[in-house]
Amino acid sequence: MELSVVVPVHNETDNVRPLIEEIDAALDAALAYEIVYVDDGSGDDTLAKLVALQAEFPRLRVLSHRRCCGQSTALRTGIRAAKGRVVATLDGDGQNNPADIPRLLAAWRELDGGPAGAMVAGYRKKRQDTEWRRLSSKIANGVRGSLLQDNTPDTGCGLKVFSRELFLALPYFDHMHRFLPALAQRAGGKVVSVEVDHRPRLRGQSKYGTWHRLWVGLWDLLGVMWLQRRAQVPEVTEVA
Repeated sequence: MELSVVVPVHNETDNVRPLIEEIDAALDAALAYEIVYVDDGSGDDTLAKLVALQAEFPRLRVLSHRRCCGQSTALRTGIRAAKGRVVATLDGDGQNNPADIPRLLAAWRELDGGPAGAMVAGYRKKRQDTEWRRLSSKIANGVRGSLLQDNTPDTGCGLKVFSRELFLALPYFDHMHRFLPALAQRAGGKVVSVEVDHRPRLRGQSKYGTWHRLWVGLWDLLGVMWLQRRAQVPEVTEVA
């Protein structure tokens, strides 16, 4: 298996089928890939729809959390269960465009080769969100970038491609998905950003409020800074 597309979802019943259809259409049928959905304790019929769709989409796998554990934990569940050497992640709200996956995968193939692995992060240069959300994200990315020096203009984009091995080597904590490029660099991985399409949300409601993300993000930012200062990436040589 070369590629696993991992999609965490919580109460996205109306977005499940359209997004799976787009993922399936975007990827070459000759590519060895799977689609791994993680239902994060949804209270609607998201899980039931996913299970029903498995008969129609044989590459679809469905994992379920009994209770909502958050996006980072759902991502980790999906990636740990993934069979592909490479992982592509997408938000489940339909705002990421699956048609961008092949381009990011091609960029990853060019970048990969080092012992620590590589990550390609999507950059939503033309975000289709409210003006307030665009402004708050711009400020957050500016503050984060200046403190973490991760050279990544948009770490919040859910569309990323990276080696599964690299992700599993990263320290796990709640909300870690917002800091994946900095954590990958801390582990010695190579990271580049590629501009991707971004679309308005057509169905369902956002699960994140601006103020909640702000206060939680500040604590997490301090934690990641602490991790960076204590990182060691040794150069290992086996001596016969």
